[in-house]
Amino acid sequence: MKQFDALDPNLFLYVGIFLGVLVVFEGLRQLIFGGDPAEKTRSKRIKLLRKGMSQEKVLTLLRHRPRENLLSKIPVYGTLPSKMRQAGMTMKPSVFLGVCLALAAAVLLLGTVSLGPKIAAVVAVLSCMVIPMSLINIIRKRRVQRFSEQLPDALDMMMRGLRVGHPLNTTIANVAQNMPDPIGTEFGIMSDQITYGDELTDAMADLADRIDQEDMHYLAVSVNIQHGTGGNLAKMLGTLSKVIRRRFAMRRKIRALSSEGRISASILSVLPLAMYGATTVTAPDYYSGVADDPLFKPVVAAILALVTVNYLVLRRLVHFRI
Repeated sequence: MKQFDALDPNLFLYVGIFLGVLVVFEGLRQLIFGGDPAEKTRSKRIKLLRKGMSQEKVLTLLRHRPRENLLSKIPVYGTLPSKMRQAGMTMKPSVFLGVCLALAAAVLLLGTVSLGPKIAAVVAVLSCMVIPMSLINIIRKRRVQRFSEQLPDALDMMMRGLRVGHPLNTTIANVAQNMPDPIGTEFGIMSDQITYGDELTDAMADLADRIDQEDMHYLAVSVNIQHGTGGNLAKMLGTLSKVIRRRFAMRRKIRALSSEGRISASILSVLPLAMYGATTVTAPDYYSGVADDPLFKPVVAAILALVTVNYLVLRRLVHFRI
């Protein structure tokens, strides 16, 4: 046991804080995103129905249209309900924020003992507020992207159903039954809305607002026009499916053609920071020797501003929206 006598006691405290934060994150993940990933099914709606939940309760839980109130105008909390809904999360935003604030307070209390109040406050905000919000944005982006990739296949399935004589409601339910999440669940919600008395155009517009994806907005507008004026809906769905597929192909082609420019932009943006780090390591007195000069801070501020502008301009030049 003598080998442990030479160790700093604070080391065990740091290890304990790290393990505590790790357990907190795992608990937060289980609470927000569910349990065992191996239990996933093709559709969240079908999974809930198999558990015995009524169709009406499933529709209420998954649809979850947020209310417009004064809290919706708050920068973070106002957009949180729609982002959580687009990410496929059924937890209430108030519960999510309450959990994050409670965890931030716990991390602040534990970290103040060893890190000090200022550093502990920064760690608490980053670990329990910024990181969870960033995770929601990442999950939302991936889910919306997955939805847009599945949409052409869903349109083709609906087109084939209409051509053999099935009504549109049946083709929507067929997509909900046979396609995986997220489009299976979202079309299932739309099918349930129609079953409970909503108009087809209203249910389609509600789905477009819920997902907030441009191709889905095009589909909702097309169905609304066809519902009011008539026409060959199967042909319209087939045309829209081809347009979406060609847009995907064009995006991939543009991304491949602009890869060299994006790599160059990344290198040019990171190069000033890399040069600063290398100079600081190889010649520590290079910057510290002139740090007391009155012009040092204005010059550093100007350099940081120019580097930031350089990054923003290069990013604008090599990123295209199709």
